[in-house]
Amino acid sequence: MQFAYTILYVNDVGASLAFYQSAFGLSVRFQHESGDYGELNTGATVLAFSSRALMRQLGKNPQPARADAPCSEMAFSTSDVTAAVQRATAAGATLVQPATEMPWGQTVAYVADSDGFLIELCTPMGA
Repeated sequence: MQFAYTILYVNDVGASLAFYQSAFGLSVRFQHESGDYGELNTGATVLAFSSRALMRQLGKNPQPARADAPCSEMAFSTSDVTAAVQRATAAGATLVQPATEMPWGQTVAYVADSDGFLIELCTPMGA
């Protein structure tokens, strides 16, 4: 079995795709003409977005994400966390925690996107 997708439920799929392109340099893999679903290239696993409206039509009850009370996070690794934070905040992310060196040697920062999803920006483990 292979982990294939992470799908985030968002208010505006097009805006989320544009933000992740600008903030993290990801490219669009697919965007449905309805505007209710889209995917980004991230490597082996796809980062996808579905509108909350579509999820409600499908009988789900999506709840907004909250960076101040997260139930999950996603992480992007980079050799320059400070530059990644600057790029993300310039694209509209909210700084949650500035770059900090952790006791295990990894540098970690946190930002939130406009939908409240918590995003870790970190150096690779063991770097």
